[in-house]
Amino acid sequence: MRRVFLAKDSAMTLKTDPLSTLLAERGFLMADGATGTNLFNMGLTAGEAPEFWNTDHPDRIRALYAAAVEAGSDLFLTNTFGGNAGRLKLHQAQGRVHELNRIGAEIGREVADQAGHKVLVAGSMGPTGEIMAPMGELTHEIAVEWFHEQAEGLKAGGADVLWVETISAPEEYRAAAEACQRANMPWAGTMSFDTAGRTMMGVTSTDFVKLVDKLAYPPVAFGANCGVGASDLLRTILGMTALDPALPVIAKGNAGIPKYVEGEIQYDGTPALMAEYAVLARDAGASIIGGCCGTMPEHLRAMRAALDSRPRGERPSLEQIVATVGPFSSESDGTGGGCGHDHGRGRERRGRRRG
Repeated sequence: MRRVFLAKDSAMTLKTDPLSTLLAERGFLMADGATGTNLFNMGLTAGEAPEFWNTDHPDRIRALYAAAVEAGSDLFLTNTFGGNAGRLKLHQAQGRVHELNRIGAEIGREVADQAGHKVLVAGSMGPTGEIMAPMGELTHEIAVEWFHEQAEGLKAGGADVLWVETISAPEEYRAAAEACQRANMPWAGTMSFDTAGRTMMGVTSTDFVKLVDKLAYPPVAFGANCGVGASDLLRTILGMTALDPALPVIAKGNAGIPKYVEGEIQYDGTPALMAEYAVLARDAGASIIGGCCGTMPEHLRAMRAALDSRPRGERPSLEQIVATVGPFSSESDGTGGGCGHDHGRGRERRGRRRG
């Protein structure tokens, strides 16, 4: 049985949040795919703030959300990844944080409520874009303020859960956690492991599990997103679940590896490959599974069909991952072992198993 964390200084227990409730009902949840890739296909240009489309092109944002729902997603992320003051000040829009996040969530709320079944709106909160002290100049207090302002906008727009993603620094993750607590909102939080199994700031999968376990206001789910490719992300998920964490694990990997083709960035992951990735992620212990960069509705449909039709299998080995979805980008997973270090075998687990 999973441990239940209680939110300190909050009337809400994390056991009763919408994400945990839906996960308990369905056994696993499928998240959405890419935001940026899909928006670029709709006409977003490089250097343009995607969040501006919440007010300038709400029909396109509505179509983005609806496409994920129609493809089978149980939850989708709002178009607010860069909606904090640190990011928006690059576009002289730091005064629009609440507005852009609120409207991004409101559009999502409309789509979810029209789905005909329960779909969750996850308020996306990406990194600030600044380096936190002591290495950088961004203080904990300011980071919390920025994240909290964004969280309140998403809450006002009707988000069911906040979704902190693509974080690299533990200091920034802690600041986001405190901001979510101030907003009295449940949250999920992922880091991006893109540097030989580590985040850009050196966090390993093992470090991350320990970090989450010590938070005063823990997420309702945690895991990995983006990174290098599906294989690397699966190896990171194995590293997390080998420690048998109490909380549900999220896997949201890219659709293959980006390649430059005829002047455009394209991802080489086919729908069939992403279907295999989704099943491997589930068997590796993830219970919330989606895609990140390059993941389109056709990928999501294949993932949904595979998750619904294929029985749960054994915990995959690293060799199985390589044979199924491709090689790792680095020899090491960041935890001290090389590519041959199999998180699926030879390590004693502590008794609890995922159902």
